[in-house]
Amino acid sequence: MAAKDLWTTDPRIELRAGPDFDLAELDRNGQPGWEGDKDDGEAYLPERGEEMSELQERLYAEGRDDGTRSVLLILQGLDTAGKGGIVRHVVGMVDPQGVALASFGVPTEEELSHHYLWRIEKELPPAGRIGVFDRSHYEDVLVVRVDELVPEEVWRERYDEINAWEKKVVEGGTTIIKVALMVSYAEQGERLMERLERPDKYWKFNPGDIDTRSKWPAFQEAYADVFRLTSTDHAPWYVVPADKKWYSRLAVTEILTRTLEEMDLGWPEADFDVEEMRKALDALEESHR
Repeated sequence: MAAKDLWTTDPRIELRAGPDFDLAELDRNGQPGWEGDKDDGEAYLPERGEEMSELQERLYAEGRDDGTRSVLLILQGLDTAGKGGIVRHVVGMVDPQGVALASFGVPTEEELSHHYLWRIEKELPPAGRIGVFDRSHYEDVLVVRVDELVPEEVWRERYDEINAWEKKVVEGGTTIIKVALMVSYAEQGERLMERLERPDKYWKFNPGDIDTRSKWPAFQEAYADVFRLTSTDHAPWYVVPADKKWYSRLAVTEILTRTLEEMDLGWPEADFDVEEMRKALDALEESHR
């Protein structure tokens, strides 16, 4: 029995950061556009995942056939927001050979010797792939800003630069999907504490997370400016409430699947005579009987 589609609104409309978006008003425990509960969402997710997987295979086949299109999923969010869960539970539903995953941490000395977009551009997905950025160039207007790693006049110029760069990437054939997973202060605290109470979670905890959490207001202000200044027509931001992990995974799956559907992906035509190959295969089989 098919699971019910309980989306009342396309989440790309419901979650898009438009001109009037106010981060302070976001209900981070909400589930915008989905009228079902957790059980409904968890039942619908794998069904949608199967559809997404076939679409990803079509994209991959197109890339193997001299296609030029790709998709880039950018994941941003503070620690514990669930970026790893999206990679594992959403992107993990498609064939890994069609995925190009890149995770951006503290820049290396070599990366710091280049323009901040240098290391990002190196990881753009090739044709036919779904690229996934776990953090991205937005760290250079988030962490860099909050931790005062460069002067304000430097990071403030980057918004326009990022918009122009993303436009160039889109014009080159890559569809950009930018997702910000926004967890509440209380929920983040509970998730960090869980990492300290469970030995199997110690490896996820970084003492630096405490310092980051102490700067919560500054990060919220920085994120608000990111949404205000870099949610564009060619690369909009989707701001996803992240207190309910099942909802954030469901929403990202739906955004990705609907985007792939609208790409109108078909299967490449055979570049050989299909009937001739059938006859050749039949003859070979007959010779081995």
